[in-house]
Amino acid sequence: MSDIPAPLSLSATAGTSGSPLAAPGWSVDDRCTDCDVARQLAPDLIGRVGRTSKVLRQPRDAAEERRMQLAAFACHTRSVRPAAGLLDPAADPYPAALDDTVLLCGHNSPRTAGANSYLLRRPGGGLMMIDTPRWSESLAARYERLGPVTDVLLTHQDHAAHGRTWADRLKARLWIHEGDIEAAPDADRVLRGTEPVEVGPGVVAHPLPGHTKGSVLYVADERYCFSGDSFYWARATDDLEIAESVVWYSVEELAASLDRTVERLRCAWVLPGHGGSKKLTFHQMRERLLALAERTRKLRPRPVDFAAIRW
Repeated sequence: MSDIPAPLSLSATAGTSGSPLAAPGWSVDDRCTDCDVARQLAPDLIGRVGRTSKVLRQPRDAAEERRMQLAAFACHTRSVRPAAGLLDPAADPYPAALDDTVLLCGHNSPRTAGANSYLLRRPGGGLMMIDTPRWSESLAARYERLGPVTDVLLTHQDHAAHGRTWADRLKARLWIHEGDIEAAPDADRVLRGTEPVEVGPGVVAHPLPGHTKGSVLYVADERYCFSGDSFYWARATDDLEIAESVVWYSVEELAASLDRTVERLRCAWVLPGHGGSKKLTFHQMRERLLALAERTRKLRPRPVDFAAIRW
C-alpha cells in the first residue's frame, strides 16, 4: 500500500454515480457498538438504524469502495465486513491523509471505546501522535516509515490505554494532564493547571477540564484543534456539540473551561476522538466555538446515557 493515500475529506458526502462493483456484499455484524466511526467515514453507504449501523447500499465505484475500506479498517469491533468475511490487508488505506499535515491513523481500539487518533506532521520531518490506535507492531513499522514520532499526546484518560506502549516503541515522549495522571502514571511529561502550554513548535496544549478532570485540547499551527472528547461536529445538528450525556467529571467545569479557552483558540479544523470532524473558515469556527460556550453555560448535570449522544 502507499504510505500516504490521497487526501480524505471527512466533511464530504459519498454517493457518486457509477455501475455496481463486480462483487458487492458489505455488511455490518451484530458486534457494532453504535460508535459512529463507520458512518463518519462512509456517509450514504452506512447509516444508523435504531441503535446500530447498517449498510444502506453497496459501493458503486472505486471511490465509494475506498470509503468502505476506510470504515472497515477503522471499526474497533471489525464489524464492517466484505462479502468474503475477512478484510484484505492489501486494501488497508491507513494512515489516510486529511491534508498535507494531518493523517488519520484508523485501526481504532476497543480499549479506547473506538476513538480516532491522528498523526501530525511537523517541520523537519517529524510527527506527533494524538491519542493512539490499537497496538500493532505492523502499524508501528508503517508509521515509522513516515518519519520519527517524537511525542504521543493524550487528550484524556479514556484514550490512554495504549499510550505507554506506543511511546516506548516509537521512542517518543508520552504526555498527559495531571488531572488524569492515574491513567498514565509513568508519563514522560505532565501538564499542570489550566494555562496553555507549548508542547512543541507550533503546538499548544489547552487544559480543558470537564469531560474528565484532565481533558486537554491540542492546537497545532493555529489551524488544527484536536479536541479529544471535549467537543465534536454533530451531523444531527450540523454544529459543534459536547457529549453532554457522557460527561464524567463536571459539565459546569466544562462550561468554565470553554469560557476561559475559546477566546484564545484559532483553528479551522476540529478533529475529535469521538464524533464528526469538520473544517470551516477561521471566522466560522470562531463563531461556532463562541456559540458552543454560550450553550454549555446553560447545561446542568445529567446521568450518563450513551444512547443520548447526538451523532
